[in-house]
Amino acid sequence: FFRIVLPAQSWYNYLIYKPAARITERYDNNMKLCASCMRCLVDRQEERVRDKGKEEDRDAYMRQVARIIAESAPEDSAPVLVERINEVYRQYFGPVTDYDEIKKEFNELMLSLEPDIRSVMEAGEDPLHTAFVFARAANYIDFGMAGQVEKETLFQLLEKAAGDSMDEKVYEEMLSDLGKARKMIYVTDNCGEVVCDKLAVEELKKRFPGLDITVMVRGEAALNDATIEDALQTGLDKAARITDNGCGVAGTPLDYVGADARRLLEEADVIVAKGQGNFETMHGCGLNIYYSFLCKCDWFRKRFGMEKNKGMFVRERSS
Repeated sequence: FFRIVLPAQSWYNYLIYKPAARITERYDNNMKLCASCMRCLVDRQEERVRDKGKEEDRDAYMRQVARIIAESAPEDSAPVLVERINEVYRQYFGPVTDYDEIKKEFNELMLSLEPDIRSVMEAGEDPLHTAFVFARAANYIDFGMAGQVEKETLFQLLEKAAGDSMDEKVYEEMLSDLGKARKMIYVTDNCGEVVCDKLAVEELKKRFPGLDITVMVRGEAALNDATIEDALQTGLDKAARITDNGCGVAGTPLDYVGADARRLLEEADVIVAKGQGNFETMHGCGLNIYYSFLCKCDWFRKRFGMEKNKGMFVRERSS
């Protein structure tokens, strides 16, 4: 892999940009499987098998997809249903897509950019805040949502991140909570993104040296989500204790994760959860969670009144 120089304006130019104004969020109180998510699930599964197998197999598969959706409970999130759908996919078409090589590629890509990101953090007034906005921008590396990830778009989002801001009120609430906390869980999302998560965790340990931090990854392969292997490749294991959530859902549903993972989450004083999948599967559980993600799909954009790939930082207990 080769080092990539970011296009367009330099990192320095973004150091002098004024942070974006805080955006007032607009959202309801419950995360349920809605009509928009159902439609999206069907559309993505049809695209997934459009050129696979025989026509009768594709027809039967889509009927099974419709059945899974129709029989789902209102509280079932899209990531949970995708895991059920994958079981049917294997019956008709064999193994699901293997993202191992893609994950290695994007981990190496983000590692090559790590020195530049560190330089921006060190030059700013609040390295922790800067690390968080970079980690949120890197949430773009999502093959489950986008189907493909454009490196040019990733570079642009990373460049803009240095001049971006978190929700000031929520960020201050998190800092206040962390100042009183004993245990924190940092729940990761995607490959590559975990390089920036590593930087955020390092800054958290500097700011709160007495805080016991555990980083949680997926327990099994789920799209391009980060697992133990990604944590080792990116050096995340050197920044904090790593554990997995014990399941292969592209999120962290408390009813599906392993017993140890659930206990850690329930005992944590503060949880940071990255990505839409974690929001979909955890929102409403009542734990003290701070969510950081990009709005990548129509439903999230409408829910939060945001443009595509704009960042959100929201708290569970006030959302």
